[in-house]
Amino acid sequence: MEKVKNDTRLRWIDYARGIAIILVVYRHVFEGLKNTQILKVKGVSMDHYLYLEQANIFFFSFRMPLFFIVSGVFIAASLKKRGLGALMENKAKTILYPYFIWGIIQISIQILFSGFINSKKTAADFLYLLYSPREVEQFWYLYALFNVSILYAFTKSRTKITSTQQVALGLCFFLLSTLFSQWGVELWFINDILHYYLFLALGDSLAHYILKGKLKAFFYSWQALALLLLPFAFSQYYFLMTNIDHRAQSPKYLYVEYYQPFAFLLVSLTGCMFIITVSSLLDRYDAVKWLRKLGKHSLYIYVMHVIVFAAVRVILTRFLKVYNIPLLMIACISAGVIIPVLLYQLASKIGLKFLFTLETANKPELKQKAQTISKPQPTYGN
Repeated sequence: MEKVKNDTRLRWIDYARGIAIILVVYRHVFEGLKNTQILKVKGVSMDHYLYLEQANIFFFSFRMPLFFIVSGVFIAASLKKRGLGALMENKAKTILYPYFIWGIIQISIQILFSGFINSKKTAADFLYLLYSPREVEQFWYLYALFNVSILYAFTKSRTKITSTQQVALGLCFFLLSTLFSQWGVELWFINDILHYYLFLALGDSLAHYILKGKLKAFFYSWQALALLLLPFAFSQYYFLMTNIDHRAQSPKYLYVEYYQPFAFLLVSLTGCMFIITVSSLLDRYDAVKWLRKLGKHSLYIYVMHVIVFAAVRVILTRFLKVYNIPLLMIACISAGVIIPVLLYQLASKIGLKFLFTLETANKPELKQKAQTISKPQPTYGN
């Protein structure tokens, strides 16, 4: 049964982010277990769980492009509402700030507990936050999102480049990033800007159609799911098998992405459309609300999940002697998505929200909240 929605929040986007963040946590948990030394010592081989690795590859192509497309959907409206200067300030407070805060926290923890975890860090690793965020596990995404958003907003507001031309520019950037990768040219964080500019541009160029036009009606229909199901399955299967066949050339399963860029775009965008459709249908029926909640907290899950599941993994393997891979996967993934939400909510209640953002509620919102609180409240019971 369809539900009538009274709120103005685009809930399908929260669903999409919720799906994407679970897939992100899945990949990092899997890679963490794969590199856990104690499991190797105990003779537990991930080779016995190939289906877990295949799932890791199968859902890999569209996760990060989806995050950038969703961010691109909002950038024009944000730019119009705030202006370039205020938008840059907002992105610095909500993306760049937690990037540095939690990057420093994670590296510090990794140094202190180096004897228990996979990653071996030194004080020199703090410098990677400035120019080579790929060396700091998952945090590269936040740095890339900030830089891409600022560059895109600047070109959109200060030049006469149209949305279509932005997409063309993004495509050139994307192809250039794949060539640099093939040639072994190291550009550090710049390569991430080149690689993902296209997806943010696509989100912006399609925003009107996704939010209000016929494309929105399409995504909210069962016909869309039926039309996209087979292309999604076949494209992801191609991505899976091609990357497996070229493991020698690209051990991290990036062969399609960097050596077959046009095939990758087809695969990743098909995956994005499929997830948008699934998310829209979930919104249409107001189903699986916990997934929507994860999407609302996706940023906080992103910055904390590696710390959380690494701690859970250490406790389970070193102290509780749990070596069952499926059980470890379930426990670590569950902890990685649930505990960060709880910690964020706790931090907000006890005045530690500054650990996640410098952005505060604007004055009209504060005034309205104060007026609401000052109104007489209804009494119940006696």
